[in-house]
Amino acid sequence: MHGRKRPALIDASILLELAAHAAMGAAVGLGFSLALVFLDAFGLKSQIAGSVDPRSTALVLVGTFTLAFAVGASLTGLVLTVVERGERSADQ
Repeated sequence: MHGRKRPALIDASILLELAAHAAMGAAVGLGFSLALVFLDAFGLKSQIAGSVDPRSTALVLVGTFTLAFAVGASLTGLVLTVVERGERSADQ
């Protein structure tokens, strides 16, 4: 008599979905941060221009927003994927 095989905790398809969510989050974060920097809606462009090293300041701002959005989208994607797979396994 063989016992039931437990499903793998980390599946390749889950990692692929997480990578897709991270890429989408990075794209949205990059677009948002570049719009903030170049459109000067809140005076950020003049603040960056007045800093000691404007190029580094802009890169840090863009990188921080991009990373924050990518991590947020990845975590949201993980939760949604786990819940969806849990519902699928409960239906079977």
